[in-house]
Amino acid sequence: MMKSPFWIVTATICSALTLGACSSARLGGAPIRSASAAPASPAPVEAVPSGPVMSAPLPPLEGQPLPPVAGAPMSGMPGAEQEVAGLPPPAAPAPAAAPAPSSRTAMVGNWTATVAGGSCRVQLTSSPSLDLYRASASGCPSQDLSKIYAWDYRDGEVYLYQTGGAVAARLRGSSGSLNGVLAKSGAPLTLSR
Repeated sequence: MMKSPFWIVTATICSALTLGACSSARLGGAPIRSASAAPASPAPVEAVPSGPVMSAPLPPLEGQPLPPVAGAPMSGMPGAEQEVAGLPPPAAPAPAAAPAPSSRTAMVGNWTATVAGGSCRVQLTSSPSLDLYRASASGCPSQDLSKIYAWDYRDGEVYLYQTGGAVAARLRGSSGSLNGVLAKSGAPLTLSR
């Protein structure tokens, strides 16, 4: 049996298309380029003139002494107190805040708590209670203060916690005296040794 030329031509065309598709860039093959489709080179870019470059020293960091200026008298010499023209006078130092306690251990011990209704005893211990430390209060007229069970020291502040994890009070100060307020009522609270 002899095959018709129509089928042979169809098979040849299909084979040619299949081979052509295999070399196509769409299917991961290398793209076929003709000599006339050479890539065009980009147009040259013209340089743009810029303005003059100026230089000047940077201003000094805040709190740092000013560097000596050429021609200015040195410190310790007559006339050294004169200010250099164009520079602001040095900033006055910030007022000192109440000294913060240096560590959690400085807060451990017995305290006398003074609140609007009177005073009572508060003990801050170094015994861990989960991620906090144990605390107790006795004879406190304030319900909020009488329920404290834990405390912590973070960022210069002493936090007193009630059962359930609510903050009872936040206090700041030194290892001898702390001042703050009760969280719920906003009443002033002082702890002293």
